[in-house]
Amino acid sequence: MKLDIFRSLWGYTASKTQALEEMLEHGFTGMEARLPLVAEDRAQFASFLKANRVGYIATVFTAYDVLPKQSASVAEHLADLDLKLGLAAEMAPRFVNLLAGNDRWGMAEQVEFHGQALELARKHGQFCTFETHRSRSLYSPWVTLELIRQLPQLRFTSDISHWIVTCERLLDDPADDLTPFIERVHHIQARVGYDQGPQVPHPGAPEYARELAFHQQHWEAVWRSQVARGFEVSTLTPEFGADGYLHHLPFTNVPVADLWSLNVWMARSERAHFDRFSQA
Repeated sequence: MKLDIFRSLWGYTASKTQALEEMLEHGFTGMEARLPLVAEDRAQFASFLKANRVGYIATVFTAYDVLPKQSASVAEHLADLDLKLGLAAEMAPRFVNLLAGNDRWGMAEQVEFHGQALELARKHGQFCTFETHRSRSLYSPWVTLELIRQLPQLRFTSDISHWIVTCERLLDDPADDLTPFIERVHHIQARVGYDQGPQVPHPGAPEYARELAFHQQHWEAVWRSQVARGFEVSTLTPEFGADGYLHHLPFTNVPVADLWSLNVWMARSERAHFDRFSQA
């Protein structure tokens, strides 16, 4: 199995050309980014990706952005997903990463939504992974494990940093058996969280060595599972981001680290980690 590392365009404001130059310089193989909802933007981005032979992971939100509209029903989420998966098909993504549903729904609604979402993915011919994310259906490992019990065909994007915040601890107790989830992870978003936040100031800082080690153990467990499932390629996106995730100094609003440097560090570290895993 080989590892393909994707560049996240979350919070990126410079040109796509510059993003391409930077990612190629550091050995990234593709881009993970929001699905453009404006037709002209979608056509331009698709043309750019095709011309430069850049792989693409499409990020889609249901009803209607990162934080879901709280009044939106299951039916509204599904209608929005139906529309956006149709648009995603125009981009021919490697797969679609979904931030879907709402954390406030009961289990019956969660099962109804995810079962219908799988049907919509089949309708549009798109392979969809469901991302673990606060505010969304998969905000908690325990909700996710119950969903797996009822819908074992679900596949996931693991951003376990969100669960660390939700549970306010590293999930390293012997009782924290995430095996059914790990066995269904398709894609990894590599960001290191800690018990009070989804993003440490810097993953290489010695004061966060325990947090880094936990996340790397989780990612390696995913890789072992993917090898057992016959994966030829594993995908990983370093996803340190802005939007309140990146720490700033009080009063000055100066960021404590350069965002791109954090993601380059993460990419380099996980490439080396994967090489060690592969050679073991």
